[in-house]
Amino acid sequence: MSDHRDDEHAREHDRPLSGPALRAKALESLLVEKGLVDPKALDELIDTYETKVGPRNGARIVARAWVDPAYRKRLLEDASAAIAEFGFIGRQGEDMVVLENTPKVRNVVVCTLCSCYPWPVLGLPPVWYKSAPYRARAVIDPRGVLKELGSEVPEDVEVRVWDSTAELRYLVLPERPAGTQGWSEDELAAIVTRDAMIGVAQVKSPGQSKR
Repeated sequence: MSDHRDDEHAREHDRPLSGPALRAKALESLLVEKGLVDPKALDELIDTYETKVGPRNGARIVARAWVDPAYRKRLLEDASAAIAEFGFIGRQGEDMVVLENTPKVRNVVVCTLCSCYPWPVLGLPPVWYKSAPYRARAVIDPRGVLKELGSEVPEDVEVRVWDSTAELRYLVLPERPAGTQGWSEDELAAIVTRDAMIGVAQVKSPGQSKR
C-alpha cells in the first residue's frame, strides 16, 4: 500500500505544469524574451517572496504559539484548524502537522520524493529544499546536513526527520530564544526565519546573531 502511495505521489509531481502555473511560466518567458523584465530583477523578486514575504505567515503562527499557551496547545493538537484561524489555508496547506522543538529534540522536514511544502505558511520552497542532495542526505545524515547549513546539533539532542507527502505537510515550531521575554508578537515574528520553520536552523535573538 505504501509503495502505491509513493508511486502516485511521484507521478503527481512529474506531471507537466498546467493551469495557473503554466500560464505564469509562459508569461515569465514572454516578458523576458521581449526585454520587458530583467531576469536578474525577477530572480530577486522571487527571492524576496521566498525568503521574506512568504514565511511571514508562518512566523506569525510561531510568535502566537510562543506567547499564547492555549493557541500553542491547539496548534500541536490540530495544526490545520489552528493555522486556519489566521486565514492561512489553501492548496498544499490543507493537512498540516506542527512539530515542536525542545532542548532535547530537533525536528527536520524533508520531502524525499519531490518537494512537498506548506506554501500557505512558508511561501515558495527554497532551491536547496528541492535539491536531490538535500532530499537524500537529510534522511541518511541529518546531523551532517544541519552542520553544513550552520546548525550543529549536540550529540545528546535527538534529531527527528519527517518526510512530507502529498497528503501531509509539516511546520516546525522552533524554540523561543532566550532574552526575548516581554517581546511583542510582532517583535518575535520578525526574528523567526523560514529555515527555522523547516528545522534546519534555530531562531536567534538579535543579540545572539551578533555573537
